[in-house]
Amino acid sequence: MVYIFGVILFALGICVSIALHEAGHLATAKMFGMKVRRYFVGFGPRLFSFRRGETEYGLKAVPLGGFCDIAGMTVLDEVTPDEEPRAMWRYPVWKRTVVLAAGSFTHFILGFVVLYLLAVSMGLPNLNGTPELAQVSCAKDATTPEALRDLSCAPGDRAPAKEAGLQQGDVIVAVAGKEVSNYGEVQDIVREHEGPLKLTVERDGKEVPITVEVVQVKRPKFDPQTGNPVVENGKPALETVGMIGVSFPRQYEYGVWDAVPATLTFTGDMFAKTWDALLRFPERIPAVVESIFGEERDPDTPVSVVGASRIGGEAVEAGLWELFLLLLASLNFFIGVFNLLPLLPLDGGHIAVTWYEKVRDWVRKLRGKPAGGPVDYSKLSMVTMVLVVVGGAVVLLTVTADIVNPIRLFPN
Repeated sequence: MVYIFGVILFALGICVSIALHEAGHLATAKMFGMKVRRYFVGFGPRLFSFRRGETEYGLKAVPLGGFCDIAGMTVLDEVTPDEEPRAMWRYPVWKRTVVLAAGSFTHFILGFVVLYLLAVSMGLPNLNGTPELAQVSCAKDATTPEALRDLSCAPGDRAPAKEAGLQQGDVIVAVAGKEVSNYGEVQDIVREHEGPLKLTVERDGKEVPITVEVVQVKRPKFDPQTGNPVVENGKPALETVGMIGVSFPRQYEYGVWDAVPATLTFTGDMFAKTWDALLRFPERIPAVVESIFGEERDPDTPVSVVGASRIGGEAVEAGLWELFLLLLASLNFFIGVFNLLPLLPLDGGHIAVTWYEKVRDWVRKLRGKPAGGPVDYSKLSMVTMVLVVVGGAVVLLTVTADIVNPIRLFPN
């Protein structure tokens, strides 16, 4: 039941995001005086609607979409004589751009708000894996996964990091002369080492060389594919690894005020990762197809709304609300950035056409020629149709993969 609740809650979050996207178009269009005919959430059969002023508001049966019908979005749109003076295409380019981009910026604002609430409640995750020391403790044996959480020191326990002079807040920038960018790289090197190891840490803006003694300890063995503990003969399997007795922050906690700049920085990092994911999107599609026919699903492959909702449900079931909120924020950023791509029928495509007309007319004016006519959208219909078909195929593939071979937080 908790899992189902999580799935429904995440799907509801997506529906609210889409509704607010269209509300962004609605609010800015009305602010500039454009004629807004209809504002609907969902698609399919109409459940109910009401009229307030000149705009009809309503809800349709499938709440996974929506639209804001603005009179005269292009010159090809039919408008009545009373609508023509307020047709969208008659307004200055910058006003049309604001209206078209408002949907995406609503996603950005919503994502920021979700991250801010996460920052002041549960903290922001260490997204880049910054190798900053959260605690300097002891290096000791642990025979069960539960024992890994015990960071206390008993008499006789070794504390190599503390003995070497490492301090909480130090950022490890190099290990054995090799630059490192995240704590995963630090752990990989230390686990395979024994004896003296040279580190370079950043402390108070200066680089400090430190030599630490790596000791060998027994630790539970985990399956690298599933992340689950390995069990042999009914007991947790153990392995001997190198340790220095430090831990790294999985998340950072903030107060009400210092959460604002932290959230802004974190949002910038997420934008960079979102853009990178968009660039790698086409190359990940073959892996989605392979997963439908039985290949192991790569966690790095694209997911649909169905897959994202399932992951959200698993996060709620496991009590990982920070992951739930992070996933909701990242989905909003992805939708916002994707919608600004200069491709029809996306809002970014309409913005591109609008500015093409503006630049073209400016160039024609410099050459002493009159302004050209509006772009004939009918000539772009074939390109638009191809993109719609391709987009529909991608959605179908990802939904199918998320049903028959979904990405799971906790693989069996």
